[in-house]
Amino acid sequence: MKLDSSIAAVVTGGASGLARASATALAAEGVKVAIFDVNEEGGKAVAAEIDASRVHHRAGAGRRWRQSGNAAVKQHVFEIDVSEAAALGEAAHVAVTVHLPQSECISDPPIVCFGKPGGGYSRGYYTCDLPGPSQGIGSEADWHAERGWIFVSVDHLGVGGSSLHDAALLDYAAVSAANSAAEAEVLKRLCDGTLDCDFPPVCEPVTIGIGQSMGGCLTVVQQGRFSSYDGIAVLGYSAVHTHPPVRPGMRQLVAPWYTRDRLIGDPSIVTNRQAIKEFMSNGPYPDRGQAMAWGFHYDDVPDEVVESDLAHFNRDIHDPASQAGHTTNPWNSLTTPGAVAQTCLTPGIIAAEAAAVSVPVLVGMGERDTCADVKGEARAYLSATSVDIFVCPRMGHMHNFAGTRELFWQRIDRFGNWCAEMKKHRQIAN
Repeated sequence: MKLDSSIAAVVTGGASGLARASATALAAEGVKVAIFDVNEEGGKAVAAEIDASRVHHRAGAGRRWRQSGNAAVKQHVFEIDVSEAAALGEAAHVAVTVHLPQSECISDPPIVCFGKPGGGYSRGYYTCDLPGPSQGIGSEADWHAERGWIFVSVDHLGVGGSSLHDAALLDYAAVSAANSAAEAEVLKRLCDGTLDCDFPPVCEPVTIGIGQSMGGCLTVVQQGRFSSYDGIAVLGYSAVHTHPPVRPGMRQLVAPWYTRDRLIGDPSIVTNRQAIKEFMSNGPYPDRGQAMAWGFHYDDVPDEVVESDLAHFNRDIHDPASQAGHTTNPWNSLTTPGAVAQTCLTPGIIAAEAAAVSVPVLVGMGERDTCADVKGEARAYLSATSVDIFVCPRMGHMHNFAGTRELFWQRIDRFGNWCAEMKKHRQIAN
């Protein structure tokens, strides 16, 4: 059959995976494509990637049901005004996606988990069924909600659906304060019943903060400053020294180290200037995405997935101008919270906040990840009541692409239940 503009096609689930590839291929042949997907962000990304004049995207309303396995999961997508908390001198908002379990399936006690993405990624990292060897089991947000958790995926300021601002303004104080305010508003709406009129009020739940890579960094900072959670899972981030690994035999990457008195814009505050100079003097280096691929994705993740996922790192991820005109995957972000993203690889950059964390901590890493001394991480959390360490086999730094991602999620689930028990005993003691 000849494919041309006389043919119309409906592609369900067209925001990701094979359906997305099919929609792209059909549109390339001139076919009128209608994309149906509950993932609004992903649908918009596909529509932008291919000729929009031939693409029609439809998503569900802000409140929708997704049947997944034996449980239905309801999603809410909305923006929360954080202008006052961020104190940037301009309007600011944080975008979130809330996954709700069926009311009869809510965990006892209720657990609300807030997930934050890493640099170069958006909340789609948690809300998308990411491609790779485990595609088809659903997103992490779905997985936890199906087991009774309320899962809230958060875009930092400067990321994804949240408001964009000058990079120098988005430091640890502004971004963590904005996230804290947005999450407090979610908890308020859950308690007073305004988040979903059909969902029973949830007050004083167990709160868990999880963050991958830079999201882990900001989860620690938020806990140290605002005591937002009853437990935190720091995933793929070292509070001692985070550094992206490369394939054995390749020249190691060198990231600039900054002081926190002034974070960006002044080259004199780069404390490892000599190492940077020597690195640059050794000749050209492969594209950053190519260099990071071995550490970010394990061997069973298809090459085309790795290439697509890391393409935006081959441009300057910290320079919005270099990303202009480009499109990306629904789980990626072409922008970052500049001052945080540029400095979070500095050894000990969040040492003060990490030392102040007094709730249980789960340090979760892949077999290939950004921490050279995983067992040494416990020393960073001087005030924590417990520090658990889990290294997941056959997993790279981007955990949710791995074939073993469900094992990783199970470990987070067990950690959340442990935090619930710890909170119960603290309440009895008090």
